[in-house]
Amino acid sequence: MAGDGVRSGELEAAAVPRASSRLTHGQAVALMVAVTLMWSIAGVVTRQLENARSFELTFWRSFFTVVALLAILPAVQGREVFRKIARGGPLLWASGLCWAGMFTAFMVALTLTSVANVLVTMAAGPLLTAVIARLFIGHRIAGRTALAILVAGCGIGYMYGTQLGEGSITGSLVAMLVPLAGAVNWTLTQHSHAQGNDIDLVPAVLIGAAISSLLSLPLAMPFEASAHDLGLLAVLGVVQLAIPCALAVVCARVLKAPEISLLALLEVIFGILLAWWGAGEAPTSTVLVGGTLVIGALIFNELAGWRSRA
Repeated sequence: MAGDGVRSGELEAAAVPRASSRLTHGQAVALMVAVTLMWSIAGVVTRQLENARSFELTFWRSFFTVVALLAILPAVQGREVFRKIARGGPLLWASGLCWAGMFTAFMVALTLTSVANVLVTMAAGPLLTAVIARLFIGHRIAGRTALAILVAGCGIGYMYGTQLGEGSITGSLVAMLVPLAGAVNWTLTQHSHAQGNDIDLVPAVLIGAAISSLLSLPLAMPFEASAHDLGLLAVLGVVQLAIPCALAVVCARVLKAPEISLLALLEVIFGILLAWWGAGEAPTSTVLVGGTLVIGALIFNELAGWRSRA
């Protein structure tokens, strides 16, 4: 999912005009592929942890994300960025709360169910976003998108129905909170944009990581993470989240929204393959069938939309 729910609409809203970018289209595509690869390491890295569990994972990952962004943001946007945060208003902080929900639910879900299950569930985010935007801000749902929602819903339903019979649906329900919070976040972003007040994505991520770390701290105590765990969680905070979020915004200055949506699907493929190769976590046949329906629906929707606009 892109990266705990980072979606093309949010990246588009956060990006400065494309003309200011120095990247060529090919360079932006290559960079976006690298971004999805960085996003995809969460599952396999989490499976290498020794002692850290549940909310402790959330706390340390969010904590290291805050530390990294406090260094990255002034370097990229100047110290003015902190004044922007102070003057950001309620919608910026509401976006931060959505990010906090995504960060927390994502890490907790990884401790409750398989990496493949979490990633496929998150992949349904763009279609869930279309429904939320239709309900709350009146965005029209195209016929192709309605069909994609139906097919993806069948895929998710098939996955969840099997898990319900096995009594192992808790992790999937927690994972569903990630695209749900992402859909609310995108809707807030669009509402703010319509009012002439664009939400800057990366500062919102910083706020979300800070809120996530503060809220999860009491639940993370007492700490059990080893030095080995802390090193891996620092990698998640810096390499898997902070750096790719900043780079994705750079890519959004050059790439169109459908291109980013399609490239972001590589996170699902990379993530499942890395967990399979690095942690021996083979995807079940249920996840493969359901995932094929979800990913296929997303690809169909984006390609059909791209062709109609062309």
